[in-house]
Amino acid sequence: MDLRRRPASATKPNVAPTAKASDALPLPLYITNTVFFTLFFSVAYFLLTRWREKIRTSTPLHVLSLSELVAIISFLASFVYLLGFFGIDFVQSFILRPSDDEDEEHLIINDDPRNLSSPTVVDRQLPQFTQSKNPLLTEEDEEIIQSVVVGAMPSYSLESRLGDCKRAASIRKEAVQRITGKSLSGLPLEGFDYESILGQCCEMPIGYVQIPVGVVGPLLLDGREYTVPMATTEGCLVASTNRGCKAINLSGGATSVLLRDGMTRAPVVRFATAKRASELKFFLEDPDNFETFSLVFNRSSRFARLQSIKCAISGKNLYLRFSCSTGDAMGMNMVSKGVQNVLDFLQTDFPDMDVIGISGNFCSDKKPAAVNWIEGRGKSVVCEAIISGEVVRKVLKTSVEALLELNMLKNLVGSAMAGALGGFNAHASNIVTAIYIATGQDPAQNVESSHCITMMEAVNGGKDLHVSVTMPSIEVGTVGGGTQLASQSACLNLLGVKGASKEAPGSNARLLASIVAGSVLAGELSLMSALAAGQLVQSHMKYNRSSNQVCSVAS
Repeated sequence: MDLRRRPASATKPNVAPTAKASDALPLPLYITNTVFFTLFFSVAYFLLTRWREKIRTSTPLHVLSLSELVAIISFLASFVYLLGFFGIDFVQSFILRPSDDEDEEHLIINDDPRNLSSPTVVDRQLPQFTQSKNPLLTEEDEEIIQSVVVGAMPSYSLESRLGDCKRAASIRKEAVQRITGKSLSGLPLEGFDYESILGQCCEMPIGYVQIPVGVVGPLLLDGREYTVPMATTEGCLVASTNRGCKAINLSGGATSVLLRDGMTRAPVVRFATAKRASELKFFLEDPDNFETFSLVFNRSSRFARLQSIKCAISGKNLYLRFSCSTGDAMGMNMVSKGVQNVLDFLQTDFPDMDVIGISGNFCSDKKPAAVNWIEGRGKSVVCEAIISGEVVRKVLKTSVEALLELNMLKNLVGSAMAGALGGFNAHASNIVTAIYIATGQDPAQNVESSHCITMMEAVNGGKDLHVSVTMPSIEVGTVGGGTQLASQSACLNLLGVKGASKEAPGSNARLLASIVAGSVLAGELSLMSALAAGQLVQSHMKYNRSSNQVCSVAS
């Protein structure tokens, strides 16, 4: 936005250009700071040494030599500079106070850069960068922006103070540009409902990032066809997964089975002794006490139902891994509230229990962990299909024998050689993340949600291919978080799993997990075939190496 300092009256004469204080410095800012820091401490040391010498020799302190006088002036100058550098408002206002003739000036930049006769006055506190005029900002907006820039108004308070989320985002975006000196012209602001994310999805927004959404399918899974949305910027991914869907459809479809459904949270507590920690472990794992814990846990929600408590001890520290069903929600908040209820209940019988944290990483959330690979977290799904040999040859352009050999040496042996943890697959995380972004899931949970082992075996006398993916920790939900946003809600609606299921609570989230596994199966099948046929490089050169320049397209 072009900023203009207009005279208070039309007759007021033009003022001479005024530069920022930093513009007057002949050296870069970091060098200037170094000089003043060095000067400050050097002069302080010199004066202390001289005054100590005067005290030792009984010389009056007020009798100053020329070097001492220069040192005192240098000390004061560097002290004032350092105060201004660290943002003391009254010092900055004293140093940078405009003259009386400039008191009523407003920041301006010429509309026409060729009009050199019109003086330009730049606010000293703003980084120098060219801004385009934004007619949507009012004088009141300008005042608020200046308050945010100088730190008088916290950026995070704009929504509550203005009562208008879009206006707050617009003002914050402009303030960020002025503070950083970097243009955000390519970051869109219009066309987004900022009210929908308030207190739910994102704080201090300045716009939104556009990610293209493609569709694959139809994916024939458990006798039903699904068109699957995938949000990604990686070329070939959608095309490749779509080819896998075609191969599955032509071979009669895929079948999925939900093995487990339980979100986990694991607090860590500490006792004075390991013996005391062991007593709580035995108390929690006693089957006779489980019903009591369930009643305490389940009152946190209509849908939370405690399934199990497993404990791990480390000295006098105890880790309690709670697992519960969470309906159609992904369930992190739900299980955390239930865990807090149980911890509060336990304090009666174990008053010496010190709760260190509601999460002790034995859950384990957004980190690769063997406990999730073995025990599962969220939804555990296995999905399989039998691909006919003819489809392998005509659609996937390879052979059953080549796929079997590649899967063994790459996904199994190669991953074992790398010390993989749940990574016995070709690219499960690609499909998981793309679907997660499109449907409003937490993208960071692709870490454990992408745990997957891909298996391939020759069947029907070696003519056909049996392929399966086993994914023990798919963490998804169809209510809460980003699923409420318009775009993500539309993608969930495309899959037929939008919102909570009234007939069978939890069924929408479980179906979404099965669709994720079926899509991963399609993606694994296609990429492995491309590798076996030597098509990977050619495909990426075709779909992921566009000669179009982003800047030219944008312009």
